[in-house]
Formats: sequence, C-alpha cells, structure tokens
Amino acid sequence: MNIIIFGPPGAGKGTQAEKMKHHFEIPHLSTGNIFRENIKNETPLGKKVKSILDAGELVPDETVVDLVKDELSKSKYDDGVILDGFPRTVAQAKALDSFFDENDKKIDAFLTLTVPEEELINRILSRGEGRSDDTPEMVKNRLSVYHKETAPVLNYYKEKGAVKEINGVGTIDEIFDRIKEALS
Repeated sequence: MNIIIFGPPGAGKGTQAEKMKHHFEIPHLSTGNIFRENIKNETPLGKKVKSILDAGELVPDETVVDLVKDELSKSKYDDGVILDGFPRTVAQAKALDSFFDENDKKIDAFLTLTVPEEELINRILSRGEGRSDDTPEMVKNRLSVYHKETAPVLNYYKEKGAVKEINGVGTIDEIFDRIKEALS
C-alpha cells in the first residue's frame, strides 16, 4: 500500500506516519527526517538544505525528487511506503506519479490532516524541536508558503479521486482511529 500523509506544518503527519508504519508494517519515508539527518551530519546536502530552511523557503523540487526517487528504489519499499512531507508541489506529485508508473505502482491513498491554523501555530511553538524557524513569525511564513505552494497538490490528487480528509484535531489515538477507518 502506497500512502501519502499530507497537511500543513504541525498537523501531526510524522506522529501519525509512525503509528501507521507499525500498524500496517509499511516503511515511513519522511523527507524532513532525511533532511534533518543530513543537516545534523553536516553533509553537503545538509548544509544546502539548512540555508534554504533557515530562510523559511522550500527545498527545490529537483533536489527533493532525486532524493526521494533514490530512496524509493531500495527494496524495503517494494511492498509500499508512507510518504510524509512529499510531494510538496504539483511538479513533485507529477514526478512521483511518473516514478510509480515506471515501476508498476500507484498511490493507494492520499490522507490530508485538517487542523485550524491557530492550533497548528500552538503545536509548532510548543513541540520544542528547536528548529531555527520555530518562531511565531517564521511559523506564519511557513504556513503561508504551504498554502501558496503546497495546497495545489491537494487539488491535484482530488482530481484523481485519491483524497481522504482526516480531522486532525483530538488525541493522537483518536486521529489514528480516523486514519484506520479511512484506509479500511
């Protein structure tokens, strides 16, 4: 099963993807985790990504697509994947669809977590990840970038009939129960 978990920063994608990974026994591919690992290890990609993120911008499509294609080519993803943080643009979505078509795969579900903006801001500022852009101004900028550049991905998958909207407010387990129901 190939699943995209989608939503704005702070919606709980990573938390729910981890629960899905264990429940459905499918690997979780988080572009954010890959970027954070590279930043922590100060790799050339990590340094490049850090400067982009510090400016509150999105990493260029080509960089992200190459990274994801390389990762998805590994055998551990043969039986499925939970994609978290990808695709973030329509160009990335089209590249993913092409990659899946070439490999006789498809997106089985596109789960979008819906959370009011005020709740998102509170979650991000209270989660204490220590990101350099976790300030009220930068969080609002990230949400603005999300709405402008990422929201069209939702429309792209709506046209394909793959979208399942999940209420992202409640306890972690309540939200996970909604996800399991949507996937059953």
